[in-house]
Parts: sequence; structure tokens; C-alpha cells
Amino acid sequence: MIPRREFIKLVGGAAASWPLAARAQQPERMRRIGVLINFAADDPAAQSRLITFLQELKPLGWTEGRNSRIDIRWGAGDAPTIRRFATELLALAPEVILAVGSPAAVPLLQATSSVPIVFVLVSDPVGSGLVATLARPGGNATGFANFEFGMAGKWLELLKEIVPALKRAAVIRDTDTPVGAGQFGAIQAVAPSLGAEVSPINARDTAEIERAIATLGRSANAGVIVTAGGWAANRRDLLITLLAQHRVPAVYPDEQFVKEGGLISYGPNRVDQFRLAAGYVDRILKGEKPADLPVQAPTKYDLVINLKTAKALGLQVPPTLLARADEVIE
Repeated sequence: MIPRREFIKLVGGAAASWPLAARAQQPERMRRIGVLINFAADDPAAQSRLITFLQELKPLGWTEGRNSRIDIRWGAGDAPTIRRFATELLALAPEVILAVGSPAAVPLLQATSSVPIVFVLVSDPVGSGLVATLARPGGNATGFANFEFGMAGKWLELLKEIVPALKRAAVIRDTDTPVGAGQFGAIQAVAPSLGAEVSPINARDTAEIERAIATLGRSANAGVIVTAGGWAANRRDLLITLLAQHRVPAVYPDEQFVKEGGLISYGPNRVDQFRLAAGYVDRILKGEKPADLPVQAPTKYDLVINLKTAKALGLQVPPTLLARADEVIE
């Protein structure tokens, strides 16, 4: 027989644990996360990066179907579709939204000043009106910037390095955003020191791009710079095909271009932004506010070179450039 004193201890301990056990058996609170992506659903790069985001949420304690529900919308670079999906996602009352690209982040911020937004792949968060400053976002959005405008000059330096006789460079930019003008300005600033003349091409006019690339293909010592932006990223296949067809060397802002046949790229690791974004989403779900989470800029840029493409263009990649490459595709 259990002594009376021990019996009281056991019963008391069990009674104290009953409410805890009952709570443990109850389903966890479901937290709703929205995702608005400025790419097509069949874009392999966008799919891979989204998978990284979802995988990074799991070790932080968020499992789809158990304690989180994730609603994903793909805008495919179409502004009206993106605006419609922004409204649709907000109607689902998410507790936080991941916005991929400025075209996704801007309409969300225009539609809500209360739902927390974590953005990635945004080139100029302050100029786009997403945040007050990088250190103190001040509103309901924060996230991860693509790069500083100043680094855009590096694209022309790399093009000159791989094509030493370069005299002309066309810059494909999106004139509908201030980001396009900022990147072009940074490229213009370094052009005189490199002995190169640069001229812009309107990224929204496919016919103009085709004509310009065809003209460059008939010129000696010419090349192309594809600046960062959703328009170009959503039309990688078109740009890579045209440049290969007319045998024009080009530098790109994203390694995915090079993996799909482009010559050379220099830019931040996009996958890292999605990995880090999962951490910000986790912190917001646990009570922190976007206004208190500083916008982070990349600290490292990756150089990727496609030797097969270089050979097809008749280019000899300098050993010094190869030695600096983070990845070489052969």
C-alpha cells in the first residue's frame, strides 16, 4: 500500500499535469503565411528558391498542415495579375506575406499598412517606397535587398575583362522603374575609364531589343549588359536565345541566366535571400515587428562563368577571371 503522504503527492502531481496533457492533445494554432511571387509557376529558379524557403521554415517549427498554412500565388510578371493576387491573398487574412520581387512587394504595400511583409529580390527598397531606411524600415515591411546601385558598374568591368577590345555596350534596362535608371547611371559612371560607350535599350519593347541585339551582332567589339529586374528575369529564355543567335557576349545579374546558357553573371546569391527570409517570417510569427527588423543587403556577390558559351562565342576567358569565379560551368 502507498503511504498516504506519497499518495497525495502523486495525485497532486497528476492533477497538475491534467490541464497540460489536455492542451497538448489539442491541435496547434494554424498560422497563415501568404507568398506572392513575380514569376511563373513553371520557372525552375523560382521553384527552387521557394522550396528553400519552405524547407527553412521546418527547423524553425513551422510545418505545413500542422501549425501553418501557406497560400502561394504566381504573378508571372503580369502587373494586373499580381495586383489581383495581392488583393486575394490579403482577403485570406495572413499573418505575414513573403513578397518576391518589387512588382510583388509594391502592390502589397499599396493595399495594406498593417499585414507584415517580408520581401526578397528587391533592388531599391527605399527608392521603391517600401521602407523609410534600411536600418529602420519604419512600417509593415522589411526584407532583403538585391544590391547597391554602385555595384552595377562591375558588370561593365567584367564585360570589358572578358572582351578586352570592347568599345560599345548596350544596357537592357526597365524604364518603368527607378531601379533601371539607377543601374544605368552606375554603368555610365565607369564607362569613360574603361573606354566604352554605353547606350540604353528599353526592356519593355521586345522588338527594340531584337533590333538592337541584331545590330550589335553585326558590330565588332560590342556587348550587352542585362540589368536586374523582374522583366528580364521572366524572359531569360528570350534574351539568352537572341544573344546566342547573334553571337553577342553579355553579362547578367543572376546566375540562373548562365546556368541556362548565358555567358557570365555577377550578383548576390538569390537562394540565400529565401533562406534568410524564412528567419524573418519566423520572428514575425513569434511577435517581432517588421519595423524593428533592418533590411539586409548582400555581403557577397557570386561570379559565374559558362565556358561552353564562351567557346561558342570564340572568347578566351582570362585565367585571372576564372580564378575569381565562384562557379564555372563547362
